[in-house]
Amino acid sequence: MSDPSPVRAADTAVLDVWCELQCPDCRSALDDLRALRARYGDRLEVRLRHFPLEKHKHAFAAAQAAEEALEQGRGWAYVEAVLERVEELDRRGEAFLVEVARELGLDAEEFDTALIDGRHILIVDADQAEGKAIGVTGTPTYVVGGERLDGGKSQEGLRERIEEILDRLPRAGQRD
Repeated sequence: MSDPSPVRAADTAVLDVWCELQCPDCRSALDDLRALRARYGDRLEVRLRHFPLEKHKHAFAAAQAAEEALEQGRGWAYVEAVLERVEELDRRGEAFLVEVARELGLDAEEFDTALIDGRHILIVDADQAEGKAIGVTGTPTYVVGGERLDGGKSQEGLRERIEEILDRLPRAGQRD
């Protein structure tokens, strides 16, 4: 999910996470992302970047739905809800995406319309193109402090590696 405003505090570190909402490895990454957000708080901006893989037929629609959730103010809650149930997304597709929106109190009809009219396609395409340009080949892939880390093969040790990079960056590693 791209941040709609390019302005952020100068002392905030950015962790870009190239993710796909039908990816079991991305679901595994949720605990690490939650731990990073808890440790760094507002000193870390975690940005979801879309990288739908061709092997998952509902991934592109899920990326668009995540953008609609962001627009409606519940982006991360939606992403986490979908990732927690990737098997259901595999089976049910777009109907599941709309159902999750309804469960979270979002405007489900607007989700349905957004999936039909494709209003978020350009954001998803831009994320995917940028990912390819920097060498993303699978998900999750993290970019922090100018370093790219591939989590698609294993999440083992990745959170520690990300913390190590963040702790080297000015302000992000400082404790309040």
